[in-house]
Amino acid sequence: MEKRGCNPHVLILPNPSQGHINPILQFARRLVSKGIKVTLLITVYLSKSMHAADLECSIAIETISDGFDDTGSKDAGSIEACFTSFRINGSRTLAELIEKLANNGQPATAIVYDGLLPWALDVAKQFELFKVAFFTQSCAVNSICYHLNRGLVPLPLSDQSLVSIPELPLLFPSDTPFFYFVDGFGMVTPSGSHELLGNQFSNIDQADWVLFNTFYKLEEKTVDWMAKLWKVGTVGPTLPSMYLDKRIEDDIDYGVKLFKPKTSDCMNWLNDKPVGSVVYVSFGSVAKLGPEQMEELAWGLKGSNCYFMWVVRDSTETKLPNNFVEETLDKGLIVSWSPQLAVLAHESIGCFVTHCGFNSVLEALSFGVPMVAMPRFFDQTTNAKFVEDVWGSGIRVLPDEKAIVGRHVFKKAIKEIMEGEKGKEIKKNAMIWKELAKEAIDEGGSSDTNINEFVAKLLGS
Repeated sequence: MEKRGCNPHVLILPNPSQGHINPILQFARRLVSKGIKVTLLITVYLSKSMHAADLECSIAIETISDGFDDTGSKDAGSIEACFTSFRINGSRTLAELIEKLANNGQPATAIVYDGLLPWALDVAKQFELFKVAFFTQSCAVNSICYHLNRGLVPLPLSDQSLVSIPELPLLFPSDTPFFYFVDGFGMVTPSGSHELLGNQFSNIDQADWVLFNTFYKLEEKTVDWMAKLWKVGTVGPTLPSMYLDKRIEDDIDYGVKLFKPKTSDCMNWLNDKPVGSVVYVSFGSVAKLGPEQMEELAWGLKGSNCYFMWVVRDSTETKLPNNFVEETLDKGLIVSWSPQLAVLAHESIGCFVTHCGFNSVLEALSFGVPMVAMPRFFDQTTNAKFVEDVWGSGIRVLPDEKAIVGRHVFKKAIKEIMEGEKGKEIKKNAMIWKELAKEAIDEGGSSDTNINEFVAKLLGS
């Protein structure tokens, strides 16, 4: 990137979902804290539905179109249609926005775009902007997807195939992001997923920088391998500063919310519970469980006899077993959405039953919370493999031949973490990762050093 004689202005383009907005926006806050002007780009529809009251005025917001301005991409009909529409409409409206900003005396100098939106790099090239890919998946997942894109992973895989990727453990198909579990239907390949995951790397060699929301010691060997291909920087965990290094004042939340949390209900309930006594259950903003799986999880929680807080979105509340809420009033709290950071940081939390989205995994690692891993699709299966077998910070629960994780499996995993001998080792490992996560983002840590180097590049020094 050439020095342009003006202050750098970075455009931040997330994929428009909660799990992708959070980490890239938190990275943007790091840039702002170091004097960089930042503009967050969101879709027109998202701008109408999000709660942004906590987003500081130092980050500007502009909109572009994904082609679903009035109804949202839920009406796209398929994953392929959604991303195709965003590529076509997003490319056009992003170019128009870049021109508008330049005409208004706010020329962009760089764009940091979600890896799922590789077309943003092509637009950036038109305007000679600094091109930065930002990945919200783990480096392990990204390495698998890179090998897929380059034809280095033979597909389709048989049930007993082993996948060999440099610097990763041998993986079964159920450990990879190529497949996912559907209640009652076993392991299947989601339509369009191969192309979506692989296309992230279609033009990656043209990026000026490739950033990952992870930290070096978590994925050291894979990061070193990737660094031979591209200019790589690990910049995570991208959690609000007050939960880690506390160097950015008042940075206590992600700032943009697509769902409104029941904060007071959650925190008041947790405050009355003993240290390490609560099982927290949440499957993120996208993953959904079928009625049979909801029932098995519900009775598994009840059978564990532990306190539990379960995030059950309004759209799935009807799947709860009859009388379950009434029968567990003394032990459980059901909420439609939670302030997850504050919950995981609370001393009463003993373990986290999670779908293993990478944001949730990073948050749990950063707070030293053991996990019961129940992945559903895409990167979650690989993350679950690493949670149990590589990072030693949780137990992965496996489905039966109908792709259902049974109540006894849940109960056994929860009891093992909360009370068992294996749980003691898992808790010990979790606390080690907590310290390493904080060390990475703190002053002089690996992620802090990478962010400073990136800022120096933007400033032309």
